[in-house]
Amino acid sequence: MERLSEAPEPEEPENLTEEVLFEILANPRRRTVLRELSRNETYEIGILAECVAGAENGTAAGDVASEERKSAYTALQQLHLPKLHSAGLVVYDKDRGTVEPTLMKEEINIYLDVVRGNDIPWHEYYFALGVVSLLLVVVAAFDVFPFGLFPDIGWAALIVLSFLISASLHYRSQAGTGIGIGRKPEQ
Repeated sequence: MERLSEAPEPEEPENLTEEVLFEILANPRRRTVLRELSRNETYEIGILAECVAGAENGTAAGDVASEERKSAYTALQQLHLPKLHSAGLVVYDKDRGTVEPTLMKEEINIYLDVVRGNDIPWHEYYFALGVVSLLLVVVAAFDVFPFGLFPDIGWAALIVLSFLISASLHYRSQAGTGIGIGRKPEQ
């Protein structure tokens, strides 16, 4: 069985530079392909095209229109999969119409952790929460009205509770995702 005739066999992972990886990940379709491949080991191109079209149009993969699927299919087959294949990120078997990840899938997941739309990055959120907590402790320590009316242990409990709730929300948003996996792909 012959692999993609136009592209060489996937390169060794150590030959992929960060610059090339960022160029590849600059395209939303390629990011979606890599996310999908991190969920499942092998895809038929048609099913992968439905997933990409669904992500682009905000619909479920099975609900995409025929022309949306065809557009994604053509772009994947002619441009994106050969590029991912030659970079060593996927094995694209044109004859069988299948795509599968290489061993690099775990290494590139870190690059797929993007902040979606209007989301605030978690590190900024925790920093802000820490600053607010510190201010609360200071004003409570100096009995600034109305903060002095609430007992210090109550403020401590409130701060700990806010961090616990934040951490559980953070965990829930990332749990089982393996960085980017399990969430609807961003554009």
